Amino acid sequence: MAIHLKVIRIEQGKNSTLSEIYLNNQFICYGLEDIPREKKIPGSTSIPAGRYKLGFNRDGGMNGNYYDRFPKLHKGMIEIKNIPGFNYVYVHIGNTHKETAGCLLVGTGYVFEKGEYRLLQSVTAYKKLYALLVEMMVQGEVFIEVVE
Repeated sequence: MAIHLKVIRIEQGKNSTLSEIYLNNQFICYGLEDIPREKKIPGSTSIPAGRYKLGFNRDGGMNGNYYDRFPKLHKGMIEIKNIPGFNYVYVHIGNTHKETAGCLLVGTGYVFEKGEYRLLQSVTAYKKLYALLVEMMVQGEVFIEVVE
């Protein structure tokens, strides 16, 4: 059975895009990205709609930071692979569009303030989603689908 993570975009702020994240059709958490743009601005553009493979990335400073922070949980950053024109796109912790760097943030809830979406309890959502994804990625291929 193909494992399927689905990101369904539901709202847009001035610089933020809010989504619901489902794993095999079960709601897991909310997601936050930058806004879509016609012309990509590195670190400030949402992931293009499409289907991508997830993989582990064990390089770089972010990987070391997460290993230090979650030594029993962390097996590598979960990277969304083969996005045309994008590199090093991760699922990670953060609350606002300023923390996305073009990646997908996760949270258990959200608020809308001053025209922007902000995630709540990002660490809680990350640990839950990360543990589920690692378990499945060890067993086989896992794909993410980003839907407008």
